[in-house]
Amino acid sequence: MQVVVPCGPEGRLPCSSAPGADRPELDAVLADLLARQARTGEPAIADCAPAEARALARARCATRPALPPLDIGPVEEAVLPGPHGPVPARIYYPSGAPVVAIVYLHGGGWVTGDLETADGVARILTEASGCIVINVDYRLAPEHPFPIPLDDAFAAVAWAGGQFGLPVFVAGDSAGANLAAACALRAGETGAPSLAGQLLFCPATDHDFGTGSHQKYGAGGYGLTTRDMRWFWQHYAGPRRSHRHASPLRAATLPCLPPAFVAIAGFDPLRDEGIAYANRLRSSGVPLALRYFPSMIHGFVLLIGIVPHAEQVIRDAGRWIQDLIVRR
Repeated sequence: MQVVVPCGPEGRLPCSSAPGADRPELDAVLADLLARQARTGEPAIADCAPAEARALARARCATRPALPPLDIGPVEEAVLPGPHGPVPARIYYPSGAPVVAIVYLHGGGWVTGDLETADGVARILTEASGCIVINVDYRLAPEHPFPIPLDDAFAAVAWAGGQFGLPVFVAGDSAGANLAAACALRAGETGAPSLAGQLLFCPATDHDFGTGSHQKYGAGGYGLTTRDMRWFWQHYAGPRRSHRHASPLRAATLPCLPPAFVAIAGFDPLRDEGIAYANRLRSSGVPLALRYFPSMIHGFVLLIGIVPHAEQVIRDAGRWIQDLIVRR
């Protein structure tokens, strides 16, 4: 079940009263998947060195079901300019004339993930939105800590606007959604580049590990754990984790931000900070579309072909973009 929360500027969605938060039921397919993963004896991310964690992420990515045929145009590899050197990217073109360019930033805790991690999401988003999607292989921590991954992401956003001459959206999942939110915040503070919207799937917005959702779902059994998040944050931002561009929820103000599509999972340790950020956006007057999936886990958007909600939320985001552009 998906809960579509009213998108007007009025009203709030407190973390404690999130739809289905008190009596949720984990999706049966996900429960089976998590049980099978537990039986493999894979190490916890928090017990891995970064290289081991990356290998584990690649191995999981390789086991995902193949995508069905999609009606999109050519896909090309590219290299974008960045302040710390060239940034690899993959560009997906729609079958028709695009009206928007979307910069997509993969998840993986700022330490793992690459172009392949987000390839399926990028392809479906291209078809669903009719937009160009730029999948960005930003530099990873701890070799490149905050703000270097954000600098790469922000450079990709600026490049996309100049390259295609189209309205630009920024998007991402998990840590990529953190970078997307931070790009929007930085752009709002500086006035450039101009962004038309932001898509945030299961965003990491703060490093508070004492939230109710961390307490309920962070001890293990639901994929991502609080120990993992501590490990990710330490590698990414260390003592700078309270900076507003690392933890956007801690920004004093949210100035001039574009409309936002935010998707939240019920069994996610990051659920409460995602809802809190959505509340901040709404109270700041940002047009907001909030989608809440009570039975899902963190990162479910990547489970295309495993749970129907994965493809559903991507296509919902694509339709939201189309509607937003029509109203511009």
